[in-house]
Parts: sequence; C-alpha cells; structure tokens
Amino acid sequence: MAKKILLVDDDKDLVATLSQALKMNNFEVVEAYSAAEGLKKLLSEKPDLLILDVMMENDTAGFEAVYQIRNKRENSKFKEVKDVPIIMLTAINQVTNSRFSLNSEQSFLPGVNDFLTKPIDIDELIEKINRCI
Repeated sequence: MAKKILLVDDDKDLVATLSQALKMNNFEVVEAYSAAEGLKKLLSEKPDLLILDVMMENDTAGFEAVYQIRNKRENSKFKEVKDVPIIMLTAINQVTNSRFSLNSEQSFLPGVNDFLTKPIDIDELIEKINRCI
C-alpha cells in the first residue's frame, strides 16, 4: 500500500511538480495550498508524512502549524497526528538572506524531522522521505 504524503505549499506550480514526482515514486499525494488548509487535511487524511512550506499566509505560517501539531496538551485536536513526520521546505534564506541550521539535530524548531531548501532536488526529497517513513 502506498504511503500517503500531505504536501502543503502556497506555490501551486511547485505543488504540481512535486506531486507528480512523488506519484511517480509510488506515493499517494494529498495537496493543500495554505497552512490552515493543510492542518484541516492533516486531521481528515491522516497522512504518513507531512511536507510543509515555511512561508505561506505569513512568513511563519509553517512554523506556527508545526507548533500546533506538536502541541503536548492532552486536549489538543492534533493528538492523533502529533507524531507524523514533518519535512519543512524553505526559501527563507533566499527571501530574507537569513540562515538557520538545516540539520534537524541542531534545528531551532523541535518537532521537524528534516528541512529542504528551495529549489527542491527531487532525489534528495525522496531520500529524506524514505528516511522519515
């Protein structure tokens, strides 16, 4: 059975390209185009992995979504999906000229399993997906 990936990015062209590549690598893909839509689909689809952009509705929408998903409160509505692996996509260093560690072990954002910078290398993405699931 194909592993289900939720792909969340506001760049519809990137989503279409990545979705096609993931499907060619035998993944089932669910698409969302904002953090808010992604959170709703995370709850309804219960994917095996979440690929999430950092900057969408605002510059920190992806980070805010991760915070909500990983919330440790007992009454969190994301309780069933709080452990889904997350790969974050970012162009933050291109847009802001800022850098942060892309090494998940040294990341300033707990709960993110891995990072990828844009433009995305499909082979690297597939490798990271396979490591996470």
